[in-house]
Parts: sequence; structure tokens; C-alpha cells
Amino acid sequence: MHSHDPGASAHAQAPAPSYVSGISEQPLLGLTIGDCLDAAAAACPEREALVSCHQNLRYTYAELRAEADRIARALLAMGVERGDRVGIWSLNCAEWALTQLASAKIGAILVNLNPAYRARELEHALLQSGLSVLVLQGAHRAGGEIRSHYVDILCQLAPELRDTPAPHNEQRRLDCASLPQLRQVVCLDPELATPGMWHWNELHAIAEPVPTERLAALQAELQFDDPINIQYTSGTTGAPKGVTLTHHNILNNGYFVGAGMNLQPAERVVIPVPLYHCFGMVMGNLACLTHRATMIYPNAAFDPAATLRAVETERADALYGVPTMFIAELEHPEFANFDLSSLRTGIMAGSNCPVEVMKRVIERMHMEEVTIAYGMTETSPVSLQTRTDAPLEKRVATVGTIHPHLEVKIIDPASGQVLPRGTSGELCTRGYSVMQGYWDNDAATRQAIDTHGWMHSGDLAMMDDTGYVAITGRIKDMIIRGGENLYPREIEEFLYTHPAISDAQVFGVPDDHYGEAVAVWIRLVEGAELDAEGVRAYCRERIAHHKIPRHVKFVDDFPMTVSGKVQKFRMRQAMSDELAP
Repeated sequence: MHSHDPGASAHAQAPAPSYVSGISEQPLLGLTIGDCLDAAAAACPEREALVSCHQNLRYTYAELRAEADRIARALLAMGVERGDRVGIWSLNCAEWALTQLASAKIGAILVNLNPAYRARELEHALLQSGLSVLVLQGAHRAGGEIRSHYVDILCQLAPELRDTPAPHNEQRRLDCASLPQLRQVVCLDPELATPGMWHWNELHAIAEPVPTERLAALQAELQFDDPINIQYTSGTTGAPKGVTLTHHNILNNGYFVGAGMNLQPAERVVIPVPLYHCFGMVMGNLACLTHRATMIYPNAAFDPAATLRAVETERADALYGVPTMFIAELEHPEFANFDLSSLRTGIMAGSNCPVEVMKRVIERMHMEEVTIAYGMTETSPVSLQTRTDAPLEKRVATVGTIHPHLEVKIIDPASGQVLPRGTSGELCTRGYSVMQGYWDNDAATRQAIDTHGWMHSGDLAMMDDTGYVAITGRIKDMIIRGGENLYPREIEEFLYTHPAISDAQVFGVPDDHYGEAVAVWIRLVEGAELDAEGVRAYCRERIAHHKIPRHVKFVDDFPMTVSGKVQKFRMRQAMSDELAP
């Protein structure tokens, strides 16, 4: 009931709290990943499920299920049991998806290993997860040369693999002094496999003795709340932590990400992002599986031409990528020669999505219904996504609205109080998507998930009156200049409006006078010219003086993770070293 009392009216106009919950008529899926695959294969057996362009491989849903079942039976023959950890250390390929699906069929926990790992990082993940079976790529080749020799790296840790014959059943196992829990190793490249490794193409024979009935009986016992995946956080501070996710976490998140794009059965999604990351294996593979769409891998590692070619030749409806990938595609010299008219939607996520880049993606790549998604590995990953029909300014300036069945609040990081809308604070998520915890690390889990079930993101965000959320930076990235809180994202968005600037990354560096000073690394549009004074002159009449970068550096590339996230801490360190007296 409305009142015309001025006091009541003033009270009614007080800012609402920064809290939203995702009400939905669509119930959560109460399925395991294996059951979801079986249902898709039964409903549309002849529909194309997976295309790996660089391998020239294609699977229908019936073929994908049959092959995943064979790999699952091979794992059982190797002695893998429910709850055991099975690792995959490879760039994008069909075998990655098959390992993901096969391990889920038997309740083994898939451990995603970053293809950029070197020996020390690999050793930490193998030991910390207690991994018993490892599937690995032999090597990563690019331009005719080997970039990463995975077999050699593993053999540095386990030299026994070079001369110990591979065990042939659960009774015979590897005996590696430094990796005592590792029982079996499967190599995807037969020519690079050592005597202690299986070849991937031997798995069919290994599977033969295991009856299909045994697999079916085991699969029927699995519960959707069982842990099914461990993903290691980047570990920019301290050792990487193993985010432990369930069938329920990631299958539902994949489903609702697909629903957010209005993904239809038989639509086709190009996935150039890494499978070892949630973007590839959840938002890509599981979004397609739950909507019975087609997964398309353009290449082992990101290549702009291969990605554009895959969109054209496969007549894709959707394309994924982080902003740097879309920039590389738009700036490719052959861009205009590719027919991208089949595209409708897709996802840009993983790091800040520049307004100008988003506009070009919509206008030049025909992705009128492109969405932005926001999340973190610890929340499976997505908790916010823009709608396909959202106004343009919302799609380019925010990360969208709350996902179904989840809650988000924005709090004062110091007090924990929920802030009024329009105020920047730490974003927290609660609901089905929140991880079980960090693997074998209760202390870190308690730090991340509070007693009320909220996952604390470490990201600064602001919610508007309609529930749209904008990410304003990382708590650790915020620049405090002379007592003023500056948000790098805001300055970056402004710099993108300069026609000569292709990409900009803003961060703080130590400053004797102000505590911190604003620094920026800039990539120029090809052929453009600009100097540091030109950047500052462009800023002077348009943004507040304290936001103008004092230190400007022009670069060809930014330091990045394999998943395309810019590593500002490395830029900050490099710039600080340069500026040191």
C-alpha cells in the first residue's frame, strides 16, 4: 500500500541493499554427468556432439557415449575406483573430453592440470591431489617445433617411467619413488610414450575384459553430490589450491550458462578457450551436453585464424573467448575474408570486457546476442551473466544479473556489512554452485567460505537499482593514491576510447609521495602511433587528474595465464623494478 506521507516517501527511496537471489521456474538438474550423457545419446544419437577440427575427428552423441564407456571400462581395468583421482594434462583435444566423461561415469575425480605447468608445479598438483592415473599429451608442437615436452617433464619427476614396463592390471602398478600414489600413465602420442606408459590407442584392448554391466552398476550407485573435479587455482600467492567440484556444481552451471545464451539443441559452439579451465570444460563441454548442442574445438591452443576458420566451416552459432582472443580475431589480417554470418551468440569472460571491443564483436562478428559472464572456479564458475536481450549499455558496462538458484551480495570487506546499491564492495556468492572446498585444505576452505555458506570472491563490485552488477576491480588491484581509491577498470574503459589504443592494463606502483601511482601498459592498434605524453594529453580534459597515468609503457604483449587472464602482479613487479632508483 502506497503512502503519500513525505517521511514515508523519503524512507522508501533509501537505497536497497546490494543483495539479489535468482528465482527460477527451471529446476536444478538432479543428474550425474554420466546419466546426462546417456540421456543425450538416447534422445539424439545421430546428432553431432563433438568436432575436433585440428584432429579431423567427429563424434555423434551415440559415438561419444560409446567411446566414453570404453575409456571408463579401461580405467576400471586399471584399478580406478570411485573417488580415485584421474589427471588430464593436455591441450584441447577429443581425448580431453572423453577423459572428462569417462571419469565421471565411474565416479573418479578428474584433476585438471594446466598445460603451462613445469616440473615443480606438476609435482605439487600430483602429490596434493593423490593422483593415481595420469593421461598426458606427449608434447605441444607449434610452428614445427616442440614448445612443451610433457613426457620429459614427467620423467624428470618419475625417471622409472623410462624403463619400467607399463603395468597390465590393478595388481601390477608403477613404483615411482617421488610420486608414490601414481599407478598408471597413459600417453596420447604413441611415438613419445616411454616403456612405463600406456598408449591411448591401447585402451580399447584394456577395456575388453570389463563387462558393460559392471560399468552400468557402478554408474547407478553414483550420487550427483559426489566430488567429480579438482581444478587448481593459479597460485599467484602461495601454493595453488585444489577447488573441489561436484556433478551438481558443474552440470547445473553448464546448463544455466547455456540457457543464458538461449542455446538450442543442435546449435554449434566453437570453444577455443582451454578445456583445463572451467570456461572450456563447464561453460563449453557441459553447456553443450546439457542442451544437446555441438562442441567444436578449433585447435589444440588458441589460434585466431583457426578459430575464425572453424566458425566459417562448421557454421557455428556461438563463439567463446576472453577479450584478448576476440581482439586477436578482430585484428587478424584475414578477418574480412571469413564468413561469420552464422554467429548469433557466445560468451566473453575471464577478465574485464572492454566496451569498445564488445561493440566491435556485436557489429563485425554478427554476435548480436553475445553475453558476458562472471564467476570464479570456486563457484563452478558462473554466478552472473548478461541476458541476450539486455540493453547494449548493460551488456557492455556490466557482467549481468544473478544466475538462477544463486544469491549474490556486496559487502564492506572490513565489516562484512551488506552495502547499499551503488556502493563498491566485495562480491560474495551462495548457492548450489559453491565448491565443496579446497581439496585436503580445510583451513583455506574456512577462509574462503564463511559460516553462512558465502564464497568470498576478492573482487570489488557494484550493484545498480535493477540488479545489474559491474566489476570494479580486485581488492588487491585497487590503487590507493593519496587516500583516494582508484579502480583500474574505470581508467581502462576510458583509455579504450582512444582510436590508437588496442588494449590497456592499469595498475598501481609504489610512490614515495602518494603511496601509489597509476601505471599503464598499452598495446597500440597495428600501424598506430602514440607516445606517453599523447596518452596523458588525451586524459587531461576528460578524466580527473588523479586518475591520469603517471607511468606509461607501450608493449606488444601482456604477461598472461594459459586461460587468457592478464597477470597484473607480474606487470606491477616489472614496472616497479624499472622505476627503482
